[in-house]
Order: sequence, then structure tokens, then C-alpha cells
Amino acid sequence: MPTAALIQALDREGRLLATAAAGAGTGATVPTCPGWHVRDLLRHTGAVHRWATAFVTEGHTRFRPAGSGPALDGDALVDWFRDGHHALVTALTTAPDDLDCWTFLPGASPLAFWARRQAHETTIHRMDADTALGAEPGPPSPEFAADGIDELLCAFHATSRSKVRTEEAKALRVRTTDTGAAWTVHLSTEPPRAESTGSGPADCELSGDAALLYATLWNRRPLSAVSVTGDVALARLWRETSAIT
Repeated sequence: MPTAALIQALDREGRLLATAAAGAGTGATVPTCPGWHVRDLLRHTGAVHRWATAFVTEGHTRFRPAGSGPALDGDALVDWFRDGHHALVTALTTAPDDLDCWTFLPGASPLAFWARRQAHETTIHRMDADTALGAEPGPPSPEFAADGIDELLCAFHATSRSKVRTEEAKALRVRTTDTGAAWTVHLSTEPPRAESTGSGPADCELSGDAALLYATLWNRRPLSAVSVTGDVALARLWRETSAIT
């Protein structure tokens, strides 16, 4: 997706997250994040936003750890989140195309990387905030969801930190029924290797609307939300080992 569209998504999703959090209250539990309350969600996401903003505005070229959220609560914590989110959107909007700073996944450029990563980070946690309201997570657009699936499969799980491994070589296919996108993830004892293709043999296939697949692959929806054919155990393996921390 174009970087400008990703920044627009980040802006929209952050606003929605704040509204849902305020509506649920900071003491509400977050069903999709066991053990968390809305205050934990706001502190985590707000700290990540400030962490990303520092790389974009200060041009750090090496890793720097993220800070922790403040001891604020209630409306004051929601306002703190909103301030950090606004600062991140402003930083990305005004950053130069040739921005040079540290990144941790492949991307067309540092600016494109941070826009993409923060847009999807915020969207997933907006879905979490929706569940704290007792509502079904609102779906992102099909194009945006497909982009998020691509980031998850081709970037996050291409690193050595991915725990999705199999003793025998297996192939997991993911296919969106609305955008026509497809990926084949080759699993083994090595880090997963994903290809943007819907051809060739696969041991298991997950298919459905892009938004449902996006939420399911990020473990925000149950496997029953999408169609699973073939080796169901492979789909369950994804659920058990794919969490991003």
C-alpha cells in the first residue's frame, strides 16, 4: 500500500482505539489479550507510538528500547494515548522520503516501514479495544488487511524469532477470497519462508475475506472464522506458536 494510505489508516485506527477505550473504561478487561485491561492496552500502544516517533524524528540508526506507559489512568491515560498517537501521525506525515533510521523488518524505506508497522500495530490493538466494549472487532478495508497479512507472513515470520516450525517440511496456504491475494508459507525446522503465490501443493489452506484472515492470523478471531481445508493440525500449530511478542 502507498505510505500515505498507511499513515491515513494509522490516524483513523488510533482515533477509533481511543474512542473504544474511553467507552469501555480503562478498567475493562480485554478478551483478546488475556490478563490485560484497557489501561494495559493504552500504556503498551502509547509507549510503542512514542518509541516509533523517536526513531522518525530523531533519526536513531541503532536499536533503542521502548519506554513503559505512565501511572496515569482513566481519562488522563486516554488523553496521554491520544497525544502520543497524534505526535506519531504528525512525525510520519512530515518526515522526508529519504528518512534514515533504524528498522527491524524489511521495507521499501524506513518511512514506509514505520508507517506500515505502526498502522497495523494500531489496528490490531484497536480490534482489542473493540472487544473490551463487548463488540465484534470492526474490519479494516480488504486492501489494508491483505497488506497486513503480507507483513505478518513475509516479514515477521521470516525472521529467526518465529516459533512456527515443523519437523517435516509442510506448506500452509493463505488465500483471500475478496482481494485475490494468496501466500504459501513453507514450514520446516528453519524460519518460515513465505511466497506470494497461490499455486503449488499445500498441506493446509486458510481462506476467507481478507479482514477475517487478518484477524485470525493475528489470533484475534477463532479458526472457525475462516475456511480451513487439509491438515487442520497445521492451522492449530499456527495458533499455538505464531504469537508476536
